[in-house]
Amino acid sequence: MEMKSRLYLVKGLPCSGKSTVSKMIADSLEKQGRKVIFIDEGTGNHPADYEFHSYVKEEELQELNTDEQDKVRKAAYKKENGYVVPLSLFEGELFEWLLQRKIYDFLDWKIERPVMLDKWREFVAGAKDETIYVFNCCFLQNLMCETMMRFGFDLETSLEYIKEIKERIRSLHPKVVYLKNDEISESIQRTVDERGMEWLNSVIDYHVNGVYGKRLGMQGFEGYISCLQERQKRELEILKQLEMEHILIDNGQKDWNHAYNEIKDFL
Repeated sequence: MEMKSRLYLVKGLPCSGKSTVSKMIADSLEKQGRKVIFIDEGTGNHPADYEFHSYVKEEELQELNTDEQDKVRKAAYKKENGYVVPLSLFEGELFEWLLQRKIYDFLDWKIERPVMLDKWREFVAGAKDETIYVFNCCFLQNLMCETMMRFGFDLETSLEYIKEIKERIRSLHPKVVYLKNDEISESIQRTVDERGMEWLNSVIDYHVNGVYGKRLGMQGFEGYISCLQERQKRELEILKQLEMEHILIDNGQKDWNHAYNEIKDFL
């Protein structure tokens, strides 16, 4: 008997249509009478991710005065060896201190890895019965941005980490919708009109100045596109090896009606 998926993960490079496709999937499932929770990128309160949070070890709190320690503890989620702190609740010097411990951008890998694995475990443990979750972005994109771009790990190291997450979500029978894009540069350039040059400069800076980008001497827009091309290549290889049920939408931007029909059949 085929088990019904309770988790749909929409993946692909930036500007590949993930948000639109994720919303379409959620709407389609709701029309079937299913209870759906749709989580888009940048919501700030993701059940399986930390988008704007810091992780502070217990001993690090001693660097703060008593009032600051109390503020952090009251706002934080207590973990085994420290605290996960929502950055949106702070400002000023305390915010700047917390920002240096932001999950994804500043934590050492040996600290970040168990924190993120535990977050996925918590999500599955708290997943609501008879509810389908539709996530944009967090399963491959964020994981590869960290392991490949920021830390410069090889494909096998990224795969090992992603397999650990796959095991934690196995009970939800996840399905992956991957939006493959062979027109990466064109898609990014079209999106600049909507998101602006500040966004473009930010993503270029992130990619070319991470360990991967620096190691290969990546520079500017062309360096950014080269990073994305290699990331997509690795993600597709990882998807093959994960043995997760998935569908590959090949250049859906050329015919979205056809792509949507393929995805609906997959659901």
